[in-house]
Amino acid sequence: MKNIELMAKQLKAVSDPNRLKLLACLKKGEVCACDFVDVLNISQPAVSQQLKKLKDAGIIVERPAGTWKHYRLNEMQPPYIQAIIDQLEEITIIKCDC
Repeated sequence: MKNIELMAKQLKAVSDPNRLKLLACLKKGEVCACDFVDVLNISQPAVSQQLKKLKDAGIIVERPAGTWKHYRLNEMQPPYIQAIIDQLEEITIIKCDC
């Protein structure tokens, strides 16, 4: 039953267009949270909420770096999540210097 709940949480996490855009940005590697504000055109707190949902689902991991956090894809994805990520077209972003 625990696996079904995790699967539901992960599928819900990837069912939002903004979170799919975040994953598309992360296909090229680690990204600072501040870089997502311009991509999504939403506030930094709203970006943080979207990132938290992906992190809580185990799809991304974070690394603190000063006042910001850097995010990357979790290396171990279930096949159904990896298939979704593979279908996303990479979004290139201009990275900050934080």
